[in-house]
Amino acid sequence: MSSTGFLGGAKDRLLPVSVPFRFFLGAVLFHLAAWAVLFGAADWLAGHVGGPGPILAAIHLATLGVFAMTAIGASYQLLPVATRRPLARDWPTKVSFWLLAPGICILTWGMYAAEIAAMQTGAVLVCAGLVVFAVLTADNLRRAGSVALVASHGWGALAALIAFAVPGLLLVWDFGAGFLDDHSGLAAVHMVLAAYGFMGLLALGFSLVLVPMFALSRSLPQRPGQTQLVLAGLALTGFGLGWLTGIPALTWAALVAGAGAIGAYLWLMRTAMARRMRKRLGLSFVLIRASWALLAFSLILGAAVVTGLPIPNAPALFGFVLLAGWLLTFLTGILQRIMPFLASMHAAGASGLPASPSSLTAEMPLKIHAFCHFGALAVCSAGIVLDQTLLVRLGAGLGVLGALAFAGFALNVLWQLKAIRAGA
Repeated sequence: MSSTGFLGGAKDRLLPVSVPFRFFLGAVLFHLAAWAVLFGAADWLAGHVGGPGPILAAIHLATLGVFAMTAIGASYQLLPVATRRPLARDWPTKVSFWLLAPGICILTWGMYAAEIAAMQTGAVLVCAGLVVFAVLTADNLRRAGSVALVASHGWGALAALIAFAVPGLLLVWDFGAGFLDDHSGLAAVHMVLAAYGFMGLLALGFSLVLVPMFALSRSLPQRPGQTQLVLAGLALTGFGLGWLTGIPALTWAALVAGAGAIGAYLWLMRTAMARRMRKRLGLSFVLIRASWALLAFSLILGAAVVTGLPIPNAPALFGFVLLAGWLLTFLTGILQRIMPFLASMHAAGASGLPASPSSLTAEMPLKIHAFCHFGALAVCSAGIVLDQTLLVRLGAGLGVLGALAFAGFALNVLWQLKAIRAGA
């Protein structure tokens, strides 16, 4: 789909500005909280292999608080634009937020303090919010006739959502009852299905339209996108079956299929960059391009964990690169584009005059964020490998500063939009 086709009639399907932005601002606040908790728990990161505590809380502040909130807010607004089918109702989106936001707070507090009742309560609220999101999204996707490839990625993401949410509930209840034979193995499957499955398929699907749109590139070929989706599905299925059956060959087949899916995705992104008409893509694409490299690196580290290569603290390094490296880098890069883009469309609707996304963007906070974010990734990774708490804490401190700067950027977008609407 071309960027023109994606945008055609988009204003007619805009949700109230409060719908996507409540999720985005929630993600911005959880972003800050995740780095802050990691800063306080720096001495536990390198050796973390699971179990309740601050590291598990920081992980879920990132995965649910930042990644899921961003993905849900973006899906609510961008899927109706891409599918040319408006959401049937607006109010359930708000219900999902008011289930998710408190649920994430309660769940992560329970993980931090090892309070079983709080974990269980938070997990139920989070799952209820995810169910509302899944129902709304499924209803929209079933009416998406013109964007079958994006819709197929959406269906795959919803399947992965169910596949990671159910084990998530089991893992939470197992902390109190201890009925699982392989808690750590199921936790690994849960993380892979959440990161590579739910978030990964949404990222791969939205990239097919967002990257060409922001780069002013021609539409991407369909066949490599279909190949990407099939290989990703085989990889996720193979990994789950490998854990269930204990057959190592299935896990290796999953790694090979995952490498193929990433290869197809990177080829598509390279094609979009080669065909682009906008030559200067700005700081956001520095993060987005870096995330592509970190995605490939995360799979290499995952293979290293499976083979037992003697990399110090390999499981913790893999998790950090996967979550803070690939996904957080990608999503903060995309948010830098999505938030001003949506705000400009709402501003134009309010005033009748076009407002460019660049006029709503404060560059200095984004420069500070990029510097601190990449510094945090490098320093924390070194701290994990060297098992040096001071380095991890220094890196997390940089992450906190970057998250504060990013919050300044997000609040400025809303302030500018409010000023334009007030003037109109």
